[in-house]
Amino acid sequence: QVKLVESGGGVVPPGGSLRLSCAASAAVVKTSTMGWFRRSSGQGDELIATRSWGTSMYMKPSAKGRFFMGVTSDLEAVTLQMNDLKPEDTGDYYCNTASEPHFHWGPGTRVTVSQ
Repeated sequence: QVKLVESGGGVVPPGGSLRLSCAASAAVVKTSTMGWFRRSSGQGDELIATRSWGTSMYMKPSAKGRFFMGVTSDLEAVTLQMNDLKPEDTGDYYCNTASEPHFHWGPGTRVTVSQ
């Protein structure tokens, strides 16, 4: 069973940066189109970014130019570099396959953008 574990969240002021990581496996990263999702208060799951093997495929318009989705050199994890963070970026971030069927959801990592 695929296990996804997100990390890297925290509390940052507006304009700050965070790098999220989602530990998966090389088999998953190379064969699945992976996505980062955000769950925030009052919202459903928002798809933030997707990446297939070697190619960034989608970035939410409000994140373009600020967020960058990548993979680690060992292909064991997908990452989300988040720059110039805004309060509206606050939420719990998860990675999973970009579309259903999804793997079992990981614990997520919380991002709070606040003064």
